[in-house]
Amino acid sequence: MGTVFSFDVRTFGAADEQRVRAGLTAALEGLHHVDEVFSTYRAQSQISRLGRGEIALEDCDADVTEVLRHCAAEERLSDGYFTARYGSGLDPTGLVKGWAVERAVRMLASSGAAAVCLNGGGDIQLHGGPWRVGISDPLGPGGLVAVVEAHRTLAVATSGPAERGCHIVDPGTGRPPKGAVASLTVVCPGLTQADARATAAYAMGERARDWLEGLPDTEGFAVTADGAVWQTSGFARHLAAVPLRPDGKAA
Repeated sequence: MGTVFSFDVRTFGAADEQRVRAGLTAALEGLHHVDEVFSTYRAQSQISRLGRGEIALEDCDADVTEVLRHCAAEERLSDGYFTARYGSGLDPTGLVKGWAVERAVRMLASSGAAAVCLNGGGDIQLHGGPWRVGISDPLGPGGLVAVVEAHRTLAVATSGPAERGCHIVDPGTGRPPKGAVASLTVVCPGLTQADARATAAYAMGERARDWLEGLPDTEGFAVTADGAVWQTSGFARHLAAVPLRPDGKAA
């Protein structure tokens, strides 16, 4: 998928390790399969061929139907700020990575893993715990602006231009969002939704905070272009009590 994935897996003991290793193998195979089916960089992937009209949806893997169903739900929820269809193209990559990561974590959990942290290019799905996830400072490379703590299933996804430049636009104008923030992080139970909602919220610009406040089981945290921060009303319950030094490192 053009990015790095890292697994941190804890077991209950040596007796469970073989079963968990089998789950890890299945999860890795699943991620490679998703890349083969959904990569927009592969001319012969199913999603590329579907977008060009060479095959029909019923000719595709069942995963394609599932992912496009999730995309349609998030498009409705965001009033079109998230979409897998922009212009004449078909590109569900704003959701499919989060969906694939969440599914891989479920595989590991069902194999008996006590706790899992799967980081897919900076977007993270957690199972069990405790875990602490740092939110990078988009204006101070190497620093953190906050730390999220999790003791159960939780996903953390961040969108913004810090790593890849401006790659998310307002679909209504085709231009960078009005009032765009430096980074926007969404926390909710599953990365399928967190990934898509972070993308949509970033595209909304100045409307993002009010939209996130109205979503169930979803919280947001943003760093503005001038270095200020805002967060939704329930975000504080996810924050770890970890003081940060002025250089952005954990004290």
